Amino acid sequence: MKEEKIEVKGMFCEKCQKAVESAVKSLDGVKEVKVDLKAGEVDVKFDQEEVELTEIEDEIRAAGYEVK
Repeated sequence: MKEEKIEVKGMFCEKCQKAVESAVKSLDGVKEVKVDLKAGEVDVKFDQEEVELTEIEDEIRAAGYEVK
């Protein structure tokens, strides 16, 4: 199990938070997602054998947010 903190730009409200959480949780291998709107960060726990960090970042981008 790996844990990563991803900086994300463009998240401002609860709707943004839910959109990012839903997008990331939809990926196989993602175990936990926590969005910190104030810090502009997404904490993700995932199984590296099932999903790669780049796939998680791509999913956040696909939801309409910028990954730093």
